[in-house]
Amino acid sequence: MPNLTAKELMALEDQLNHEKVLIKKYQTVANECTDSALKTSFQDISNRHQQHFNNLIKFLQ
Repeated sequence: MPNLTAKELMALEDQLNHEKVLIKKYQTVANECTDSALKTSFQDISNRHQQHFNNLIKFLQ
């Protein structure tokens, strides 16, 4: 793990929490959506935020 200050770690924790919220939000909307094009778009957005989350986690390892 890189040497990070407490402030940087808090910022990363905040960003991870934001990404989790966005993943859940867009996945929920996708699951409730009846329009297939919109459903796919929301799933893609959720997947993109999952990738962001995974990249942040990798950075911390």
